[in-house]
Order: sequence, then structure tokens, then C-alpha cells
Amino acid sequence: MAEHTRRRFLGRGGSLALAYALAGCGIEGTLEQAQKAATPIPEITHPKVPIGDWTFSNWPLYIDKQVLKDFDKKFGGHVKYVEDINDNDEFYGKVRQQLAAEQPIGRDLVALTDFMAVKWVRNRYVEPLDKKNIPNVTANLVDNLKSVPYDKKRDYTVPWQSGAVGLGYNPKKTGRELNSVNDLFDPAFKGRVTMLNEAYDSSGITMLGMGVDPTEAKIDQILAAIEKIQTAADAGQFRRFTGNDYSTDLAKGNIWVALAYSGDIVQLQSDNPDLKFIYPDEGAMLFTDNMMIPAKAEHIYAAETMMNYVYEPEVAATLAIYVNYLSPVKGIKEIVEKTEPDIANNPLIFPSDEIRAKLHPYPALSDTDERTMKEAMAKVTGA
Repeated sequence: MAEHTRRRFLGRGGSLALAYALAGCGIEGTLEQAQKAATPIPEITHPKVPIGDWTFSNWPLYIDKQVLKDFDKKFGGHVKYVEDINDNDEFYGKVRQQLAAEQPIGRDLVALTDFMAVKWVRNRYVEPLDKKNIPNVTANLVDNLKSVPYDKKRDYTVPWQSGAVGLGYNPKKTGRELNSVNDLFDPAFKGRVTMLNEAYDSSGITMLGMGVDPTEAKIDQILAAIEKIQTAADAGQFRRFTGNDYSTDLAKGNIWVALAYSGDIVQLQSDNPDLKFIYPDEGAMLFTDNMMIPAKAEHIYAAETMMNYVYEPEVAATLAIYVNYLSPVKGIKEIVEKTEPDIANNPLIFPSDEIRAKLHPYPALSDTDERTMKEAMAKVTGA
């Protein structure tokens, strides 16, 4: 059995304080940036050149390093792989001045979460992709990720890995099976439930229980969901609001139900097999980390070659076995099944097409609406 290592999705929603600070700098939302974002991209051609030495920034524990060695061996050059993304906004804070000044940031490929990808695509802090250099992506990207609100034709972004946000719970504690978003609000579980601090996740899952598609939600619908969370919190429904740290309480039985990340439960089940994860009947939230080529990158063809390489099914299968999250690549379950049948048959890692159809990406909010949402959520969580 291969050793399964995974990364924690820390700082997925980013730092609220830092978000305010960046907004105050006037970097996003200018008329010039809006006009740039509205400009159609011309036919893109990036010539095939030697790979050379290039840099890929990613989150910790998010790749089987053998993939990097194999890439270097197959294509030449050397990829400097840097695990320096621990928080979306923190990373953005390190490079935003160069991006705004249209200067290279010393990285040729980065992997950032949807809401941050929105910001980079909107402000054209990324290079458009030469689709001719990434035929594997065109052929093998799963259907439900082919288009997202902020990048309708995937002209700038390529999914790296995804994760689902649903309900983790212990049926021995709840006394029944759970199947609905609204089980988070069941008074029978008062004080034994945790919600996530992250506004996108908590408001999104709550909206699904209210019959609202969170991907297309407007700010007033988001605020209505946060108000519902506030009302329940005031009534003592939630033990606390958490990051990934709900996992200890759930494993120990201090809480019975948690708004949870699917990949966490994969790991927790090895310690406590009683735990379950469900994709609620109403649907679940889906977050995706996206490969993007920063504007003015010096090794664009190298980055596109890596994008194409990790969409080879055999390579994607290697990644899936290592990270235990949702692969964006079609047709790899059968490959994984040959060596890791337990992983291949785990719906938390390989959900059915029916489940995938119920996974909802984050909305593409304006900077103003995002701040409004985070302010409202911060009042609920006490952040």
C-alpha cells in the first residue's frame, strides 16, 4: 500500500484583515482593469522552446515528487518546485505589487483557489493559454469543470485538484443517518455541531439548504444565508466555528456533525471508522485549486507542458493516489483501481457522475461583495 500523504487546505478563504488592506491599495476594481478583463483574447501561440529551469509554486504536500522527477527526465530542464502557498491572500500579498506593475514574479506556474483565481483573471495577472500546447486538458478535463463563472472557456486556468465541502458525522452519536444540509441546523444536535469560518463554504452550503444555487448567488442571498447561520449560532447550535481543526473534536466524539472537507474525512476514517462523509441531497460546495501562468512569466511553454503532462491519465492517477482529493482528469479511476482499489472505490475521492453534478463552485464575487460577505461572516464567528 502506498503511503498516502496530503496537505491541509489552510487559509483557503484567506485573511480578512489582509483582504481589507489590499483593497485599500486600490489594486483591484479600477476602470482600467475592468476594461482589460472585458477585452477578448486573440489567438494565442506560445512557441515550443527548450524547457530550461523554471519555477512552480504550490501548496505543501500536494504532489508526488516522483512526478517532478519524471517530468524533468522526459522533457529536460529542471522544475524548481516551491511549496510556498500556505494561504491564498498571504501569497497574493507577496506578489501583488509586481503583478500590478506588470513585472514577473519569479514563478512560471502557481496553483490558487477559485476565489483568488477570480481576482487574477479579472485583473489579467495571468497569461492566456495556448490551447494547442495543452491538448490533454482539452480532451481529459471532467465535464463539470470545463467552464466556471470567472473563466468560461478556461482560457486562463486549468484545474489542479478539487475538494468537496459537505457533512462529516458520526452516526453512532447522531442516532440516525444524515442526508441534508439542514441537518446542520437540527436542534437535536445543539452544541454538537461545528461550522467553518470560511464564508464561501458556510454560506454556500447554507444556501443550498435554502434552495439557492450558490454559484450564481447575489450578495443579498449570501447575506440571508449568513443571517440564518447567525440565528442558529445565537441559539447555541454550533459548538464553534473552525478551520481544519474540527477534525480532532469529530474524531474524539466531542462533536457529532461538522461542516467538513472531504479529504479530511478520508484521513480521519483510518483512525475512527465510524465517521462518515455525505454529499447532501441538496448538493455540496466544490473548491478547486487552479494552475495559472502569472503575467510576464519567463517560461510559459514549460508551464503549459506541465499542465499538459499532469493531464495524462497515468500521471493524474499517481497524483490522485498521493493527495486523496478529487482529480479533474477523466478516466483515471480504472488506472487507480489496478493498484489501489480502496482509493478507486472511495466516493470521497472518485465521486460518481451523479454526485459530481451536485457539486457547486464558488460564486465569482466582485471585490466589494466579497468584502461585504466576509465582514458579515466575521461578525458571526467573532473573527
